[in-house]
Amino acid sequence: MRKRPDRLPPLDLLAAFEAAARHLSFTRAGAERFVTQSAISRQIRALEDELGVALFKRRHRALALTEHGLRLHATCTTVLAQLRATVAEIRAPARREVLALTTTPGFASLWLIPRLPSFTRAHPGIDVRLDASFERRDLRADGFDLAIRYGPSDGPGRPLFPEAMQPVCSPRLLRHGPPLERPEDLRLHTLLQVSSASGMPLEWDPWLTAVGLSDLQPAATLSFSGYSDAIGAAVAGQGVAIGRRPLVDALLRSRKLVAPFASSAVSTRTYFLLIDPAARARPAVRALEEWLLQQAG
Repeated sequence: MRKRPDRLPPLDLLAAFEAAARHLSFTRAGAERFVTQSAISRQIRALEDELGVALFKRRHRALALTEHGLRLHATCTTVLAQLRATVAEIRAPARREVLALTTTPGFASLWLIPRLPSFTRAHPGIDVRLDASFERRDLRADGFDLAIRYGPSDGPGRPLFPEAMQPVCSPRLLRHGPPLERPEDLRLHTLLQVSSASGMPLEWDPWLTAVGLSDLQPAATLSFSGYSDAIGAAVAGQGVAIGRRPLVDALLRSRKLVAPFASSAVSTRTYFLLIDPAARARPAVRALEEWLLQQAG
């Protein structure tokens, strides 16, 4: 008996294919689905046998999608996301609504987390699941509703606010440390910076260039893997950091940090709000979007 051409393959094979196609790696797809690489490979082979076509081009230590694979992946990404959302609504209709938001660790700890209680108080039926990571998530595939990203000023999404950079330090450093009256005095101090491996440079260079000190050599430098760690070291009096405003505005208002110089430099980067198009239809997502724009304003 001939198979009907529209007969659907088993769902677990399609889910395994979607993960492998997204990662272009059977190993990473297996880790995501808590099975071995060989199990994913067998599931992909079974799906290819079921469909009668190759879905991947298997190269040395690399995978690429065939034309059939590209078509199937595009459909699987949309359909599986809709299916997961519907199942979640049916399975627990009375549970609190959870919004998934991804952003960078520095933005989360310095700007977003201190403000979030005002959103949850105003919207008692909505919870926020926050993912603080340098990894750029795929909103639809990874199950996120919104993202706040840091990038060039002409990047995608809706801008939240521009960024200005200004040296900041603890008031104790001003009182008890070497002089810090002119930008040239930074030669006497430890500069706090973010290591480039984090993907989020602290950008001392633009500010130093703006004040004519591009060749400045500080007394020492301390490097950190994350921006919030560098700012924490500044609060502790360990040196001078570049304050990315408005991320550090609350610390300046509370006098945990001070800006010894009035000069600032406008960054070429900014923060953007992105929303998964399918999620925008949900009232809770629109409520969080409006709240974020209000806070940024």
